[in-house]
Amino acid sequence: MIALRYAWRWQVAGIVLLVLVMIAALVPKLPFHELTSQFRMSDKVMHIAAFSFLAVWFSGQYARSSYWRIAAGLLAFGILIELVQGTISYRTSEWMDLAGDAVGITAGLLIGLLGVGGWSVRVEERLK
Repeated sequence: MIALRYAWRWQVAGIVLLVLVMIAALVPKLPFHELTSQFRMSDKVMHIAAFSFLAVWFSGQYARSSYWRIAAGLLAFGILIELVQGTISYRTSEWMDLAGDAVGITAGLLIGLLGVGGWSVRVEERLK
């Protein structure tokens, strides 16, 4: 982890984000799911967006040398989501969702590599 003044707060916020993504992946389909299902591949787009955001989030707290750990951890998280969804009667497990997760992780870490990584350091500097 990058040396941060509020490191534990960033870590707690990251855990909260992971929990929120897990909850969103496991709740029964809500009315807005019907609206988004009109768009082709909307579920995959949601996976890409969620995992891109998570990758950018964690690239803010970890050095570039740890990006492979972020990728591995988020991919494992995606696998966990799919395994749990497979045990719930009202959700389905689709392995193509993992492809969306991987695309999102890759996009998010590329954004990190292009200069957004370490963003939490810049936020902390502005808070001083």
